[in-house]
Amino acid sequence: MKRRLTIAASLAGLLPSLAFASCGAAFCTVNTNWTAQSALVDAGSSYDLRYEFINQDQPFAGSDKIAVGQIPHHHDEVSTLNRNLVATYSRSFGNGWGLSISAPLGDRDHVHIHNHHGEKVNEQWKFTELGDIRAVGRYQFFSGGEATAPSAGGVMAGLKLPTGRTTVANDGGDVGERSMQPGTGTTDLIVGAFYHQTLMMSDASWFAQAQYQHALNSHDGYKPGAQFSADLGYRHGLGERFGAQVQLNFVHKSADKGASAEPADSGGRFVYVSPGLTYAISGNLQVYGYVQQALYRHVNGVQLTADRAFLLGITGKF
Repeated sequence: MKRRLTIAASLAGLLPSLAFASCGAAFCTVNTNWTAQSALVDAGSSYDLRYEFINQDQPFAGSDKIAVGQIPHHHDEVSTLNRNLVATYSRSFGNGWGLSISAPLGDRDHVHIHNHHGEKVNEQWKFTELGDIRAVGRYQFFSGGEATAPSAGGVMAGLKLPTGRTTVANDGGDVGERSMQPGTGTTDLIVGAFYHQTLMMSDASWFAQAQYQHALNSHDGYKPGAQFSADLGYRHGLGERFGAQVQLNFVHKSADKGASAEPADSGGRFVYVSPGLTYAISGNLQVYGYVQQALYRHVNGVQLTADRAFLLGITGKF
């Protein structure tokens, strides 16, 4: 019988980065890489395709909700609607090593009010663009446990590449804020670790993962803040095809830096709870859905946030 792991172990850590900033560009923090019931430790390929809906229409100052323009800025942020499609391909080589590549396509609609000499001018950016691609390698350095509770752990390291544009403009020719752009223009180092255990007698499993991302350079006066994330999740089978899951997701992001950045209005700490359901179409194919609810938000300055986000996806192996 072939040894198995959940996607958490085989694809851990390849989610797109969150871009928490005043304008509100964002991706979900839900870890969908473990949603398949199993993925072979032996050589093979797997994939994950997810759709995210995040409507950031709630301004925050510190840990408090505020109204648009309650704390005057040069730009009063109104909303950012993010609709993201994220594709991840992973290859396991059968010797503990593996490689994953993740590419996001973002459809973004951002609105803010430009306060210009006492006049309030509505400005809007709408675009659909490829974001920054990630390539991350992993090594599973141990596995074991009792027959009724096999476990595995490993480390990962890779890069976020500057493939997304940084100069998207609106219909008036005004280039949008850097934190709202599809890409950061920087190459970022990604490192992390993961652990997973399957509780076979109770048809359940759990995982933990930590990841750190740090920009290695700046681009046109902009360097995104370093980011640390941690996920803890539990899954329990509901019959032969359904599974119930819940995750806790934590993100800490430092302020952005540079002349083109908004250091006073970027960075913060966020905690989410993310319940979800999975359905196995076959042994190699599974669909899933999550709702991510914010439990705690503390931002620097004034930033747009979302009370909740929605996510649908499909994952499998071949």
